[in-house]
Amino acid sequence: MMMKKIICLFSAMMLTFSLFGQAQKPSMKWLEEARFGMFVHFGPYAVLGNGEWVMNNQGFTVQDYHKLQGIFNPHLFDAKQWVDAAKSAGMKYITFTSRHHDSFSNWDTKQSDWNIMNTPYGKDLVRQLADECHKEGIKLVLYYSLLDWSRNDYSYTTGRTGQKTGRTVQEDWMSYIRFMKAQLTELLTNYGEIAGIWFDGEWDQLPSEKSGVAVTHEISKVDWHFGEIYDLIHRLQPNCMIANNHHLAPLPGEDYQAFEKDLPGENTGGGFSANQKVTTKLPLETCETMNNTWGYNLKDNNFKTPKQIVHLLVRAAGYGANLLLNVGPKPTGQLEDVAIARLLEVGKWTSTYGETIYGTKGGFVKPQSWGAITQKDKVYYVHILNKEADQLTLTFPHKVQSAKWLNVDSKLAWKQDKKTGNVTFTLNGALDDIDSIIEVK
Repeated sequence: MMMKKIICLFSAMMLTFSLFGQAQKPSMKWLEEARFGMFVHFGPYAVLGNGEWVMNNQGFTVQDYHKLQGIFNPHLFDAKQWVDAAKSAGMKYITFTSRHHDSFSNWDTKQSDWNIMNTPYGKDLVRQLADECHKEGIKLVLYYSLLDWSRNDYSYTTGRTGQKTGRTVQEDWMSYIRFMKAQLTELLTNYGEIAGIWFDGEWDQLPSEKSGVAVTHEISKVDWHFGEIYDLIHRLQPNCMIANNHHLAPLPGEDYQAFEKDLPGENTGGGFSANQKVTTKLPLETCETMNNTWGYNLKDNNFKTPKQIVHLLVRAAGYGANLLLNVGPKPTGQLEDVAIARLLEVGKWTSTYGETIYGTKGGFVKPQSWGAITQKDKVYYVHILNKEADQLTLTFPHKVQSAKWLNVDSKLAWKQDKKTGNVTFTLNGALDDIDSIIEVK
């Protein structure tokens, strides 16, 4: 009887580790230290120049949309250009759309003919990018769409999107689950180390996120078999991390929490994060566009300035989160000149002040209108992002021994109240136009 109890206890411990032990994986350290990554949305939709949702938004049928396979030819794609651009900005990893909602696969998959190998280009994009990332020490995460606007076996009749693609064949959900498992096995078997899998699309089978209801995973219209899929990923590559952009609380087996166009807990993204609670147990990441769209858009020239990007990066770090900043390459495979220029400008800042971001934790107070705080060991970095602020009072976790400007050419005036411990900084002088940083020990 005692032996049976020990075996049961051991089994329970192993189950707990399987479901919740991912936060202790050694692979997580790089993600929490990285703080800055590049998101790349790229596929045949780039040819149409109207974003990655063009198939759904313009009501293309599968038959018509798949004509792009004979047109899509990213003949000027150079993995080195993408990786160099990321490195120039101080980014530590790239998340690439291996397969988006249109179901097109950017690698040499054996599970579908709707892939890059059957285009005029005919070369494996994932292979080239993976090889260059491995060569340059950049981590590679692969985005993988859960929903599908092309396949007949996907449960399209219950989906919120893809209703105009002309599918009439009877869906077969278990066939679709087998298809996804087979594709994920390819990606995690044939391309060396993959740092993470970034899922998107569970929300297609959930009630409207803008309806005001408390959406949960349990009311999904289909069984995604996440337990089986996550176990498969971790079995094939134990250090591969999993994120799922479902806009809900993390599920067991997920290794970090993704937020779309929203900093954690701010809930300003037009409904994306209205029901999403911030976990305290997993690393956090916010994905954001450089302009207004994810995929290439001919008319979208509203690119964020280097200052706006740095502010996003600093505020994300102030929450203890990474910033995953998106670029949408042209149909030729090249990054837009303006995107490269923005990344170079941001890189000038990260190359000088990256120490205040990389490897830090979120501050003891959340980002405020005046700026944000990051922390590394017992050193605090107070980032003043609002030049109009003239005074700032903070209560540090310990007595402050010293404080100085890192990038303002004047002596910092500060005092600590002996009774309350509050520290007041006088923010005078010529503050930095982007981010005035106080180092506090």
